Amino acid sequence: MKPIKSTLFNMIAALLAVAVLSAAALGYVYQITKEPIARAKDQKTLDAIREVVGTFDNNPFAEKTTIATPDGKSELELYPARENGIVVTECDRRKLDSLSATGAHQGIIAQAAMREYASIEDILERAAERGEDPFIVVCDEIADPHNLGAILRTAECAGVHGVIIPKRRAAGLTAVVDKASAGAAEHMLVSRVTNIPAALGELKKKGLWVYGTAADAPADLWQTKMTGPAALVIGSEGFGMGRLVSEQCDFTVGIPLLGKITSLNASAAAAILMYEVVRQRRDS
Repeated sequence: MKPIKSTLFNMIAALLAVAVLSAAALGYVYQITKEPIARAKDQKTLDAIREVVGTFDNNPFAEKTTIATPDGKSELELYPARENGIVVTECDRRKLDSLSATGAHQGIIAQAAMREYASIEDILERAAERGEDPFIVVCDEIADPHNLGAILRTAECAGVHGVIIPKRRAAGLTAVVDKASAGAAEHMLVSRVTNIPAALGELKKKGLWVYGTAADAPADLWQTKMTGPAALVIGSEGFGMGRLVSEQCDFTVGIPLLGKITSLNASAAAAILMYEVVRQRRDS
């Protein structure tokens, strides 16, 4: 019986040794191959992205997000790929339906500007060319394209040198905006910036006074002097100016509301404010 026990023990020991060595070998192989495999997988994903969007200058992997499929049974990986700072945002199907002219959007829509955007420097140069103090309108998240179009129309008529809008959560220069502006969008310089508070800070460094608008402002518009270099901020339709935007304002002005309705349409308020600046400049 001793030889049998000894043989069995040796077999078990040998099997354990083989298992340990195999595990070690597999672990070593995994360590030296996991990075090349991961790189190959990433490259395959990049190749697939390029098949769809061509070129891009961001890192899609750094901005990857995961969303659930409509049935909730699986998940989709989203890799935002963009070039020249093009913004990619997610929204629900109802929003896509409202943006699509045909409704056949297949879950993705690209919005392109009717023309190129200007820079803040371009706007300031236009004021200098006219020999006038800069007069700029800043739209803080105006989302309705009809409102933006109406603001551009009034701005052009009031001699505004340029309009600044944000890249996110706001209407851009689309066909709807162009139509609502009655052609004014073709003549008005529009700058699209990443950060409105930062843009206001830049304007202040250039010598402009920043005038915010709010229903609870401490002064009415005609009680505030607005004859110098001015940036007039128009808040969003639903929430007005954001906190960080408000903090950049040198003055906050309001429009008296004498009826039972407690607010004006954003484009109507913008028109009143712009022409108060025009009146003050003419009378000064």
